[in-house]
Amino acid sequence: MALLLAYFNELIPLNTAEIELISAKFHPRLYRKRQYVHQNGDICSYLNFVVRGCLRMYKVDEKGTIHIIQFASENKWINDLGSFHGNSASELSIDALEDTLVLQINYENLISLYVQAPKFDRIFRVLIENSYIALQKRLLQNISSTAEERYYSFLETYPEISNSLPQRQIASFLGITPEFLSRLRKQYSKKS
Repeated sequence: MALLLAYFNELIPLNTAEIELISAKFHPRLYRKRQYVHQNGDICSYLNFVVRGCLRMYKVDEKGTIHIIQFASENKWINDLGSFHGNSASELSIDALEDTLVLQINYENLISLYVQAPKFDRIFRVLIENSYIALQKRLLQNISSTAEERYYSFLETYPEISNSLPQRQIASFLGITPEFLSRLRKQYSKKS
């Protein structure tokens, strides 16, 4: 819980009552490597804060190709926001790439948190705004950047996991083949 409290306190300092609310509303859950946090077709029931480990959110297309939308490592958030807030079936899946501990809050507890401590309404608005900005940046990169530029951006965005993820995962995230990623990595190591 300490990591989550530190995260919130960086945005807006919390008082004792707000800290108690966080402890009551968020619940820890351990996911083992390859275990689903959420499967497509289901309603996304939780907002997940990663304490340790790594999760990925992705879609599998009709050909069976995996398209990774997001990684979430320590101190990051992940969920299918449309499914979570819309109470609708998701097209995305979230699974653990390694044993991962998360702190989860469901929709009802999130709304209760907003009502009991309006400060959290503002905190989560900032989180969603930051996520939206990151999504726009990623979309612009995908349509206007070279694979090399996307790879360098990935290294800047995910320095803590860039060396531990399998090459096929990173390639899927970047929209390139693992072989092409291998060439990019060789070029990068020569420059470093």
